[in-house]
Amino acid sequence: AKERETERRKRQSLDSYENRPVGERCLVWPHEGPPMLPAAYNDILRIFQTEDYVVIFQEMNNNGPRIVPLDGRPHLPSTIRQWPGDSRGHWDGETLVVDTINFNAKNPFNGSGKGLHVVERFTRDDEKAIHYEFTVEDPTAWARSWSGEFPLMKREGPLFEYACHEGNYDIRHILEAARHLDKVAAAKETE
Repeated sequence: AKERETERRKRQSLDSYENRPVGERCLVWPHEGPPMLPAAYNDILRIFQTEDYVVIFQEMNNNGPRIVPLDGRPHLPSTIRQWPGDSRGHWDGETLVVDTINFNAKNPFNGSGKGLHVVERFTRDDEKAIHYEFTVEDPTAWARSWSGEFPLMKREGPLFEYACHEGNYDIRHILEAARHLDKVAAAKETE
């Protein structure tokens, strides 16, 4: 954990846009998951199903919908790693179980790495609520697996398009300010 924290601090330097956090660069938000966590705003979630797939679409996302096959196919090879991992689903009675592996570890969940394994369970409580549970494990991060849960509540209203890069001037301004501070510091050294 200490090594990961040291590396994280290095990556958050102002030397380059590549060192900035992934959320700041509009690559992925920590709440997107899996496991999914409640977002601070734009937190509408749309879940729909066909015969062969379940689609999970979060309003505030940078990776588009998560399309979960239900046809029993195996996971992708471990050499193929993706931001949201590789999800496969099946029904356990009335509960949708989604198993996800093969994360790219560029957006570690609470200190996890490539060994992250997430199992999510979606159980409809009634017409207006789904009970969402997740269990995470990664032997490189935690001594044992751990779990969380919360309700997903149905609500009326539109799902708005979210576009992080559209008008995202933060990266440019952050780096401009850093270069300005570099110049100020260099000028003070020559005085």
